[in-house]
Amino acid sequence: MKDLERLYQERLKRYLTALRHGKPDKIPIRPFVAEFTAKHAGFTCQEVTHDYNLAFAAARRCAADFDWDAVVGNMVYVWTGLTQALGLKYYAIPGVDVPADTGFQYREPGEDDAYMKADEYDRLIDDSTAFLYEVWLPRVSTEMGSQSGRRGQLALVKGSMAMANYFNAFGTQNALLRSECGTVSALSGILKAPFDILADKLRGYLGLTMDMMERPGKVLAACEALMPHLLDVALAGADPLRQVPVGYWMHRGCVPFVSRGQFESHYWPTVKPIVEELWRQGHQTLFYAEGNWDAHLASFAELPELSVVYHVDTGDILKAHRELGSKFCLSGGVPNYLLGNGTPDQVRACCKRIIDAVAQDGGYIMDASAIMQNDTREENLRALTEFTRDYGVHSGAADAVPDVPPPAGGVHRARGCVPWELKAKELPAGDGDPALLRRVWEEVDSLGSMFIWQLLLSF
Repeated sequence: MKDLERLYQERLKRYLTALRHGKPDKIPIRPFVAEFTAKHAGFTCQEVTHDYNLAFAAARRCAADFDWDAVVGNMVYVWTGLTQALGLKYYAIPGVDVPADTGFQYREPGEDDAYMKADEYDRLIDDSTAFLYEVWLPRVSTEMGSQSGRRGQLALVKGSMAMANYFNAFGTQNALLRSECGTVSALSGILKAPFDILADKLRGYLGLTMDMMERPGKVLAACEALMPHLLDVALAGADPLRQVPVGYWMHRGCVPFVSRGQFESHYWPTVKPIVEELWRQGHQTLFYAEGNWDAHLASFAELPELSVVYHVDTGDILKAHRELGSKFCLSGGVPNYLLGNGTPDQVRACCKRIIDAVAQDGGYIMDASAIMQNDTREENLRALTEFTRDYGVHSGAADAVPDVPPPAGGVHRARGCVPWELKAKELPAGDGDPALLRRVWEEVDSLGSMFIWQLLLSF
């Protein structure tokens, strides 16, 4: 146990040093392994997707069997036990809607079936939380339609309690990764861009592209209305020790999904302030740049030094290094097709090119380009791991873990659903402490808001 704790501390220092653009003793390895963990541990995709305890066990098995510095406690992440309890229409569940050994699928509705209609922007802008509860949730749930009655009520109770159980279980999982594997939990918290939320869960991509032509002002106002809520969710899940970053999952806000002008007018102005506020409060943000975001590197370079960890998927890691490498840690760049279809020698050669080009002065974390599913070949992932351990040793003394700015401001409290001013009018006069009543009301009331926004972002 003492050896594992010592190993954990070595890995934590290595990981944090690289995150903060320093040069550790060797290049940290942080694979975002999802359904690969099922294959390695002998489970099906259905098993790890529908039973999060099996997913946690599979993640720990991989962490124990590979020499990795950090992993996500469950990179499969979407727990279909919860999505099925709520009857969410937009997931295809392994073993039910798709074969048992296929990863879960996201089913985007057509433009005519979008979960938010083109004429409903004002309602979303006026009270976003009310819109999600009153309009969006009944539409996305088979359990909570207008005639659902008791079954709908049960679905809401089951879904909220299931979410609490699932999220609380990550604390135990992270502790077990430390005590059983000596492995660091790589991320804490979740962020998505307001524009992506509109595309992913509300209007759909096709609907949003039409809206950008027909009602761009409404789209911008909606993105602005979503901003404070998405910041609330990011801060609620962020690492209280301010060590590991918030994960920011980037979807369809880049060229060619949108034009450069639309990125500059809508996407970037409504996510940049969130990232800046997270940094102001002492939290880095991991930009998980799914796809190719090379057209927007200059915009990302506007952010404060060290505030971002930039993950390269299909973009050019050399270009990212030139434009961002002087300010931010980089990660990724090893193509998933290579890990799935290449040879160990090809994987080693790719890792060598990346290490030689971008990692000589530190500030780099080894990982695949994108989340690894069960098409990743174990011998290739072992080649990545073993080559990086052997070749990715830095000469000279390792840097000390660089400090991050101390957090600014006081305790952040998420927004609620029913304002205290309204609730206070409903209470009889009493001689108790009104400040205590208000504090507890607002703390508990904010849980109602957090549930629906977490559902929107995470599930």
